[in-house]
Amino acid sequence: MTTAPRSRAQRRHDTEHRLAHDVDVWVASASADGLPYLVPLSFDWDGEALLVSTPANSPTGRNMAATRRVRVGLGHTRDVSMIDGTVEVLEMDALPRDRGDRFAERTGFDPRTLTTPYRWFRITPHRVQAWREVDELPDRELMRAGHPLP
Repeated sequence: MTTAPRSRAQRRHDTEHRLAHDVDVWVASASADGLPYLVPLSFDWDGEALLVSTPANSPTGRNMAATRRVRVGLGHTRDVSMIDGTVEVLEMDALPRDRGDRFAERTGFDPRTLTTPYRWFRITPHRVQAWREVDELPDRELMRAGHPLP
């Protein structure tokens, strides 16, 4: 089924809908020496940033803490939103309890209850792209340098 390319406004709407309703994302990070790592993680979106949690000593946890950069893939391969973001690292007790409760309720996962040391990672988007097919590639960028594009 072929459809016309979506407008930037429609892509922004679709991406915001996914952020509000999806539960899992693919998180791509890299070590300081460039070794890539890709893992699925549950997330919560507060309207400004994605919140994820992973063991502090996992490859993803170490990478995000060291480089403070990440790429997130949201959606399916033929309807994807790619988010490049900066990472803020938070210890478990540094996040307000209500925010942790919201994460646990939304994702069905509460890292605060585990014995393995986890951290929170708050990902603030600075670049967002969204596309379905090749006809949407030329206008795929929705945000650049932290600012929405018109």
